[in-house]
Amino acid sequence: MGRAGTALAERIGERRSGGGDPRALVGEMRRSLLLVPVADERLWSVRMGGVRWICGFTDETALARFALHHGPGDQPMDYAALLGARIVDEIVPALGEPAGLAVDIATEDGSMFFPPVTGIVPDAVAVDTGEGEERAER
Repeated sequence: MGRAGTALAERIGERRSGGGDPRALVGEMRRSLLLVPVADERLWSVRMGGVRWICGFTDETALARFALHHGPGDQPMDYAALLGARIVDEIVPALGEPAGLAVDIATEDGSMFFPPVTGIVPDAVAVDTGEGEERAER
């Protein structure tokens, strides 16, 4: 698990510094096992800018940074280990609203958002194809 998360964190660092290939970053996200906090038997998510963001973390250290501020006090934070591809291909479409993936949001200068757009989520739920808008109007 550490290897995949480390590779994704490295790709995020490359992209944030102005380098790297965006397609390679998305590919790495899809192959990576991410740790997603679970609360009340639901994956942790936040709404911001009209999008529901599922929060995933590249390793236990990144998750621990998040848990310090959002965890259940002195109790361990439950989490699910999910492939990035499963999150964006299965879970995001099942939410029925614009949704994306936010990775390592508690890591200063290390977070990355994967928005609900073509090439990241299925076209049927991507907000930039028009299909997602039609679906939302129904």
